[in-house]
Amino acid sequence: MDMRIDFHTHIIPHDLPNFVEKYGQEHWPILQQTCTCGANIMVGGKVFREVTDQVWCPQKRIQDMDREGVDIQVLSPIPVTFSYWAPIEEALIMSRIQNDFIAETVKENPRRFIGLGTVPLQDTAAAIKEMDRCMHELNLAGIEIGTNVNGNNLDSPELTEFFKMAEYWNVPLFIHPWETMAKDRTPRHNFMYTIGMPSETALAAASLVWSGVMEKFPNLKVCFAHGGGSFPFLLPRLDQGWNVWPHLRLTTHPPSYYAKNFYFDSLNYDSLNIKYLIDRFGYEKVIMGSDYPFLLREIPPGKVIDDTAGLTEQQRKALLGDNALQFLNRKERTDYGKDVVNSRGEIAKIGN
Repeated sequence: MDMRIDFHTHIIPHDLPNFVEKYGQEHWPILQQTCTCGANIMVGGKVFREVTDQVWCPQKRIQDMDREGVDIQVLSPIPVTFSYWAPIEEALIMSRIQNDFIAETVKENPRRFIGLGTVPLQDTAAAIKEMDRCMHELNLAGIEIGTNVNGNNLDSPELTEFFKMAEYWNVPLFIHPWETMAKDRTPRHNFMYTIGMPSETALAAASLVWSGVMEKFPNLKVCFAHGGGSFPFLLPRLDQGWNVWPHLRLTTHPPSYYAKNFYFDSLNYDSLNIKYLIDRFGYEKVIMGSDYPFLLREIPPGKVIDDTAGLTEQQRKALLGDNALQFLNRKERTDYGKDVVNSRGEIAKIGN
């Protein structure tokens, strides 16, 4: 049976400190227990999201993985904890708590989990330093970042050095929407999740290909959540803009030239969209991801790939697991304990 790696899952420490009491700002997320197996993530005194013990308990996750046929989960923070708005000293503490927790969870379950860290992008120097710690001390596999930093798109000049070092260290970046655009127009119908997030992701991806970031850093490894949102379908329109507005061009080639380097998770729920991603970017660039353990997740993970007709066995194997290993700089293997090479060329266990 093909190995299944769920690239898109989220986790949070059960004992996350109450930063509102510690530092005073109400914007900090708080994990407020409601029962032994559930809690509310509170922001500003309001329920941001109801969660179960799936979001903090490794044993519960492993039970779900066994039931749903998932071999490995890639763990990443919940975006509400990015805290790019916060003073850097406090945001760095929030990042380090989560990175330590994820690293420890992976260390305790090296055959079932791979970890991604988080960094305080509001301060480039601090973000680079924490990325270094994540990759070269904690042995995490990559970094999850948001689609904007306090309203500044990812082509902000302040982020150039961060992307430079991410490319230099061969750090995979998982880009996830947060603080979405049009927040004042999307509260009803939960449009923030179904419309705002995919649109926010499209803006982030467009910023990287139009601005020259991807031209400057051609080996930068980037994967976008939710199948890239609406970006794959807007890419021809971006190319048309590049063609008709030569005075706005910042790159040698049109946006689609640079988008070929992007990876996308498979979380778009429809095999027609999976086929579109494969046709436009190649099957090697699509990675299975479910958004475990949240309500909009795909159950079972990989269902949309299973439902996609016409895939060869090689393509299906790649989408379900091998592409994730390739993106995360892990060699293809069937033995979970087999040694692999990390981002510095050092031998590391697959789960680290």
